[in-house]
Amino acid sequence: MDNIPVLVAVAAIVLLVVVFVELAAAVLPMVIVLALVPPEERRGLAELIAATDNSRRLRIWPALRIAVEAQRRRNQR
Repeated sequence: MDNIPVLVAVAAIVLLVVVFVELAAAVLPMVIVLALVPPEERRGLAELIAATDNSRRLRIWPALRIAVEAQRRRNQR
């Protein structure tokens, strides 16, 4: 019974680490693309990656493509 608070603390830390890793894995590719890939090449890269892998994390690529197109339309006005 004395170990229950320790076990709860360890479980909470493990859960936080898992959540942080999942968030980083989802956000880091988008940050890299926005920072390092020229805007005119983003769509092609997104399509290439989406064609080679169908994991859940790659659902961000269509959202990125839509965001890039919306930004281009705003810049043209």
